[in-house]
Formats: sequence, structure tokens, C-alpha cells
Amino acid sequence: MFSIQAMQKNQLIIMRHAKSDWSDASRSDFDRPLTARGKKAAKQMGQWLKQKQYRIDRILCSPALRAKQTCQLAAEQLDFAQQRVLWEDRIYEASLNDLIALVNQYGAGAHTLLIVGHNPGLDQLLCHLCDDPPLANDSGKLLTTAATAVLDYGTAPISAKAHQAHLQYLIRPKEALIN
Repeated sequence: MFSIQAMQKNQLIIMRHAKSDWSDASRSDFDRPLTARGKKAAKQMGQWLKQKQYRIDRILCSPALRAKQTCQLAAEQLDFAQQRVLWEDRIYEASLNDLIALVNQYGAGAHTLLIVGHNPGLDQLLCHLCDDPPLANDSGKLLTTAATAVLDYGTAPISAKAHQAHLQYLIRPKEALIN
């Protein structure tokens, strides 16, 4: 007999931060907050993840304000305790190699890992991990603000090996209609 644990699917969820506010030129890039639209989108994407019944084991997030707010709003929808979020400095301005190292480090032993961060690194990571190239939107963009990609590893462990994951969803806030 197979145990339930052995048959559980493994997923990596990649979420780009929601729409941030550029109106205050005195703020550093790191300290830009979300706009009202961004806050709404972050909540909406958290609701979408909850509706799909993903049980997140770990959340790894950039400490930049816009990513932090996105993560907090989504985690609230998922009933994921804020104290359990891992604030990872290396996600801010991360290269593809930085993100690969983080997936390998934090993916071990997790069934579902959520990473909240920034482009261009997350776009590069998504393209690196997918077994088939992901489709861009009409504007030619992959991870627009608050977009969420769900990568399925089946029963294989989460890893950062190239082209080993199947893109189950690439959902953007406009497409995530909650019932």
C-alpha cells in the first residue's frame, strides 16, 4: 500500500508582488507600498489560491514593502500565520541563480512552497522551471503584477532543475474570478 504522504502532489507557487505606488519620488524602490488596486489584487489572488485548496507549507517572501504587503494580504486569505512567513533578503533584486538556490534550499521537504517576489527574476525562474514555455499575455508579459504561477512536480520533490515542472496555472488578477 502507498501512504497518503507518498502520493501527495508537490507544487511551487510563484507570485509577483501586486501593483505598487510610484507617486512619492522620495521613497526608495525598496519602500514602495501597494496601491489600492494592488491591495485588492493581492487579496484576490490569495482567495483564488484558497479556492483551489492549496495547502501551503512554506511562504518565502522578499522583505521589500510591496512584496511584504502582497504576501501578508494573500496569507491572510489563506489563513497562513504571518509569523510563519520567511522573509528572505536574497529575493529582492534576485538573479535567476539566486532564485534557483532558494528553491533548492527551501523546497526540500515542502509539498507546497509559495515564493513572493519581483521581476525580472521570477519570469526567468518560471521559464527555467517549466517543461513547456509559458504563454505571455496580450502585452507580451508573463508575470504581471500579482500574477501567480503554479508549477506541478507530481510526486517528485520540488527542485530547481531546468524544465522539470509542469505549469498547471498562470493566472493574473483579471482572470481570477472568485465564485
